[in-house]
Amino acid sequence: MLRNIPPILSPDLLHSLRAMGHGDDIVIADANFPATALGARCHRLDGLTATEVLEAILRVLPLDIYVPNPALVMEVVDDPDAVPPIVAEFQSLVTSTADNPAELGKLERFAFYDRAKTAFAIIQTGETRLYGNIILKKGVIGT
Repeated sequence: MLRNIPPILSPDLLHSLRAMGHGDDIVIADANFPATALGARCHRLDGLTATEVLEAILRVLPLDIYVPNPALVMEVVDDPDAVPPIVAEFQSLVTSTADNPAELGKLERFAFYDRAKTAFAIIQTGETRLYGNIILKKGVIGT
């Protein structure tokens, strides 16, 4: 057992988070996302929502301060200005929990998939709300 680490983060996922370097991306994906097809490392957290996983990850992962959008979501197809409720929740969590609160950036659906292909890892959750996908860019821990 360890202290101060959210218990929903599995040992394999903690290993990936620790092995990531500055500038590496990690994807938190909903149940519809093609995670296994896109990513070399796919962690399954089927019984959890994307918001539960995002909050836990933000407690241990620093967000990059050297890019304008260290957290990116997928645009709604045919309505890029729409903000689904889950995206509003993502923004609230990034604002309240991240060490570097930032405004969420957006990527078009296929651009999001392309970015996810190059991610260090993808976490497939059991999230059933549409557009429950977010990419986080790892930062550094200052002195």
